[in-house]
Amino acid sequence: MPEHAARRMWRLYEPVHALIYFAPGSLRATEDLGPTFWSRYVAQRAAPLGSVPSAVVTAAFGGFAPDRIAEALEAVAVTPAVALERRLRGIDAAFRDLEELPDDGSVREAADLAWEASRACEDSGRVLGAANRALPRPADPHLALWQATTTLREHRGDSHLAALTVHGVSPVESHVLKVLAGESPERDLRLGRRVRDEAWEAARDRLAARDPVALHAAVEDATDRAAAGPWEALGPERTERLAALLAPLTEACWMIVPAHNPIGLTR
Repeated sequence: MPEHAARRMWRLYEPVHALIYFAPGSLRATEDLGPTFWSRYVAQRAAPLGSVPSAVVTAAFGGFAPDRIAEALEAVAVTPAVALERRLRGIDAAFRDLEELPDDGSVREAADLAWEASRACEDSGRVLGAANRALPRPADPHLALWQATTTLREHRGDSHLAALTVHGVSPVESHVLKVLAGESPERDLRLGRRVRDEAWEAARDRLAARDPVALHAAVEDATDRAAAGPWEALGPERTERLAALLAPLTEACWMIVPAHNPIGLTR
């Protein structure tokens, strides 16, 4: 069975988005957001939501322990507006870290297609996707491309949380499924999301009675279908064109983004 278009495109645009978390230039440019990696992560990712309680951010992110988010937000040193500016500054620096950056013409064309796809995202029930889609288009093509990929990945992430809910999979169980599927290293995932030992063991025991392989496949299929709208709107030919434009950029990003990472995408 051919890979779903939504999944194929996610594999191409997710490493572009992920530069913000791993590129040395980005990490340097966002140092003043907070004293820890997680405070800076939460500051940037939650910035489109504006000033909201930590419970709202916890719900929007999905899978993080509430105290992890609350602690990170307390340490954030800037306003959401400043965090938005810093993350664009960070991704600008991240693109300069790339060794094989495609020419400006292909980046601009990719940005135009990705931006059009992001305009077709359905906002209903997709809080982070909608918050990112409401942001203005940056003037520079590489920044516009990154913002479009960020809107698309948050739209997909919101869809994934909905799919997990429909299938009765708790946040901790979703992490166990990722580990069992070989998508993320257990140690990094548990430390990053601050999953306690007892919660992890209980989730693993519950999943053992549910055929985790079939459950993972069902959740991923539902996610793909819920995230298909932008690619149906763009159409097969232009989706293929965007895929071709993204491929060399994605490969360059994989030189920076770790092959094994907590975001669940493997090379």
